[in-house]
Amino acid sequence: MYSCHHPDFVQNKQYFTVKGECPVNDSMDHPSLLIVDDDEVFCDVLARAMTKRGFDTTCTHNIKTAIEQAESLMPEYAIIDLKLSNESGLSLVEKIRELDPGTRIIVLTGYASIATAVEAIKLGATHYLAKPVDANDIMTAFERTTGNVDTPISPHPLSVERLEWEYIHRILMENDNNISVTAKALNMHRRTLQRKLSKKPVQL
Repeated sequence: MYSCHHPDFVQNKQYFTVKGECPVNDSMDHPSLLIVDDDEVFCDVLARAMTKRGFDTTCTHNIKTAIEQAESLMPEYAIIDLKLSNESGLSLVEKIRELDPGTRIIVLTGYASIATAVEAIKLGATHYLAKPVDANDIMTAFERTTGNVDTPISPHPLSVERLEWEYIHRILMENDNNISVTAKALNMHRRTLQRKLSKKPVQL
């Protein structure tokens, strides 16, 4: 757990711009927040930033430990990285929603695709945010309960490279993130597929 008054609290501008203040009354109830990310530095900085905004925060770095913590804490909020080493955070989204359908879940990813965003929402995530994000983006996402009909629609079609990226991720999702099966379905060498998946998505 992290305290607002922890002496090691630092502002790391690479990840966040910390603007929140500690609650005046430390005896007040703080909503529970589970953060799951295999990047321990990122997870630690995010935990401190969210604690500063009034959350009772717990960090874990893999799905097994995250499930144990979720079963123990029954968190009101959760932030889950999509890619946890060789595991998919989407399975954790589903598990947490089974434990408590009321948990508000945000999925974070540095490899955003339409397919994974759709699956995250279908499995019960409240929002899906592409990294880099800051704590204020996360707070805004937690507070939103409805969609925005005024969201602009891009007048430009997706590039060929972006269409390939989206197609690969859709097939990957259909095959439960199994690289070998996906490579076979795409008639692509496994190493070629891994190389494509390791690249950042082509900008829209």
